[in-house]
Amino acid sequence: MKKHDITRRDFLKRLGIGVSVTGLALAGCKQPANKLSEGKAALGEIPTDKMTYRTNPKTGEKVSILGYGCMRWPTLDSNSGELDQETINRLVDTAIAHGVNYFDTSPAYCQGRSEQATGIALSRHPRESYFIATKMSNFAPQTWSREASIAIYRNSLKELQTDYIDYMLLHAIGVGNGIDDFNARFIDNGILDFLLAEREAGRIRNLGFSYHGDIAVFDWALANHDKYKWDFVQIQLNYLDWKHAKELNPRNTDGEYLYGELEKRGIPAVIMEPLLGGRLSNVPDHIATRLKQKEPEKSVASWAFRYAGTHPGVLTVLSGMTYMEHLEDNLRTYCPLKPLADDEMQFLYDTADLMVEYPTVACNDCKYCMPCPYGIDIPAILLHYNKCVNQGNVAENSQSPNYAEARRAFLVGYDRSVPKLRQAAHCIGCNQCSPHCPQSINIPHELQRIDRYVENLKQNSLS
Repeated sequence: MKKHDITRRDFLKRLGIGVSVTGLALAGCKQPANKLSEGKAALGEIPTDKMTYRTNPKTGEKVSILGYGCMRWPTLDSNSGELDQETINRLVDTAIAHGVNYFDTSPAYCQGRSEQATGIALSRHPRESYFIATKMSNFAPQTWSREASIAIYRNSLKELQTDYIDYMLLHAIGVGNGIDDFNARFIDNGILDFLLAEREAGRIRNLGFSYHGDIAVFDWALANHDKYKWDFVQIQLNYLDWKHAKELNPRNTDGEYLYGELEKRGIPAVIMEPLLGGRLSNVPDHIATRLKQKEPEKSVASWAFRYAGTHPGVLTVLSGMTYMEHLEDNLRTYCPLKPLADDEMQFLYDTADLMVEYPTVACNDCKYCMPCPYGIDIPAILLHYNKCVNQGNVAENSQSPNYAEARRAFLVGYDRSVPKLRQAAHCIGCNQCSPHCPQSINIPHELQRIDRYVENLKQNSLS
């Protein structure tokens, strides 16, 4: 391991990340705006011995149905991105004490800091008490060589303070230029063969991939399952995307298809985006009322987590729990999991039909678009807009019945959520962000649209 020991600055340079960030836009760990609202989290004691587990069919290991997504660790300073290690340690300790044993990270998370922070927190516990999942995040062309990609892998082992990885993923196959980028990242350079050899040697216990984007790449990978023998696959699945993913974003694929293809082959599914970046916890008010009427004592978010966990082929459901209240709410949902009945599943599908009527931006707050070279806080802008849509605070015109109230709520909330120097008005349309977006959002277009709306509100000229 010492042979491959490099500084973080050298590592980021090797990834192709300089001050101007012309390569892979490493995801940030800014505090999310979608914190659970006061009074919405379910109350009650959290049992320490009731976690629901699923069995890995290859190893027989028991994996907690709640997995910890380490993409949104808390920070000490939102400007510098320095992580709050003390709080991270407490979150990890609480999770493990209540039965969580699956922790998912990546070299690309938290501006390159997530693996180190996760390794520090986990190394304080016996190695056999948790499973580590990390990724081959060689997005930038500078990392497509065999040497550079292997350096990423070696650095992950060092940062995570381990000599083996429990669950190793090819990160986000299907993004970029589809099969061409997939071949460049994993096939032509021999990296997939390298990882297969590492699995054979036992330094990787399970090998799989996460999928976004071009469905042809997903289909190709599964068509070659007999050759590669994927141990698991990570997909986006929630009750809104089950049938409406492609409708909401033509580049996405409905969860029903993705899950069905894995189920046919007996490949365990790891679930990401069960809340769609918080959009299924911050739903429109009438949707929240609909869910609360059905289960008054449960949080709005718990419906989405129960939905994901109800599918029997799911190994674990990832949640990026920045705050202790997020973790506690999810522990209540999964300790133990009460699977949804057929009528409850249909209730959620009917709810999804209602939700697609609302024109929110498909931002999942993954922060792959960040950092912006011009300092714009892209996720914060889009999330504020979505929040106002959900709360009925985006007026169609100045004659709308709630125009004055909506105008004030949008403008005041915008200045509170996004510093003026980081607002959409400063977007120059360079489009360095969009290629990194797993949801294929035309980010400059959305920022310019929101900025025009803001200016019309300020000038009282919305028509």
